[in-house]
Amino acid sequence: MKYDNWQRKFALIFSGQIFSILTSSMVQFAIIWHLTEKTGSATVLMIAGLVGFMPQALLGPFIGVWLDRWNRKLTMIVSDSMIAVSSLVLGLYYIWGEPSLWVVYVVLFIRSAASSFHGPSFQAAIPLIAPEDQLTRVAGWHQLVFSASSVLGPALGIAVYSASSLGTLLLLDVVGALIANALLLMVRIDQPRLEIRETPSFRQEFVLGWRTLISNKAIVTITIAMAVFSVVFMPLAMLFPLMTLAHFGRGGYSASLIEAVFGIGMILGSMMLSVLASKWKDSTYISLSLGIIGITCMLSGMLGSSAFWGFAVLSFLMGAAAPLFNGPYMAMIQKAYELETLGRVLSLITSIALLCSPIGMALAGPVVERFGVQTWFFWSGIIVAVVGGVMFIRFYREPQRGEENQVLE
Repeated sequence: MKYDNWQRKFALIFSGQIFSILTSSMVQFAIIWHLTEKTGSATVLMIAGLVGFMPQALLGPFIGVWLDRWNRKLTMIVSDSMIAVSSLVLGLYYIWGEPSLWVVYVVLFIRSAASSFHGPSFQAAIPLIAPEDQLTRVAGWHQLVFSASSVLGPALGIAVYSASSLGTLLLLDVVGALIANALLLMVRIDQPRLEIRETPSFRQEFVLGWRTLISNKAIVTITIAMAVFSVVFMPLAMLFPLMTLAHFGRGGYSASLIEAVFGIGMILGSMMLSVLASKWKDSTYISLSLGIIGITCMLSGMLGSSAFWGFAVLSFLMGAAAPLFNGPYMAMIQKAYELETLGRVLSLITSIALLCSPIGMALAGPVVERFGVQTWFFWSGIIVAVVGGVMFIRFYREPQRGEENQVLE
């Protein structure tokens, strides 16, 4: 496969994705804030969260079969266009008046369903553009775009929402999707050559996806580690504000400060990964990330109620370590499987991660209620650090496919 001008192609793709991901982040945050402000109902927020989350978790195991059949560039364009159309419809509703809650739920559902196609198809297209020895670096670029959007999105979303309206903000999301699609149309992405053999049914292709996933023992091992990590770490997204308010006795400004320093850490971690991508093996970055996150979580759980600024520093280090897991893990997957089956593998792994998160949230609630938020930080840190140590021992001397030429230092 030819990789002519691959840097230029990614410059165009990521330039468009900056607009699309940023405006989507702005909209997602603003919708939740609007529902909070208008209803003040935890039930409404829970339903909004579920309809915005479950389609990706439930569709993921199945859509990979279609992704490997379809043109990945076209799939990205169509799914992003569906998100844009849903934003346009909801935006017009808000411009003309306040829509019913069921309209908001339907739009959130459609956005989530379309995202479940867009994300895996984008990741599955990356190895069609970049050479294998550059996949970790590209993953760092992608993490940088995502991290910057996650930091800027909520702040810009609230600013536009406060200055104008939610309807205006939703129309901006339409513009972001149009820019992303226009730049993507300028990039040529060759499709993988499918084998002539045809599996006779969707069920058999679905089973083939699972068999393909579990055929690589290294990826299975790290996916198990990712699942454990998701169970114990993902609830912290909810617990950071509670830690700030309940344990440190600080207000909303301090809570937003913690979110900001975590996001800035993610940006710097993504930049570091892009620069140092070839220095270590992907599995070493993953082990390092888990170790740092585990230690910083554990130390956060040990802080006294007056050590807020220590918590801010630890949150920054946590954020900086996160891309060192996500980026190399995705690069390992892209290197480990054939291009014609990559879509279904990515969709299965995404679903595993998404389904583990609510399990962690269900476990964290009773623990935090009984023992305090710092207890979850401490013990989740212990678990993550142990998993990181196990990963380092497991992969220290064993290169997996795609890492044979990488040097462990």
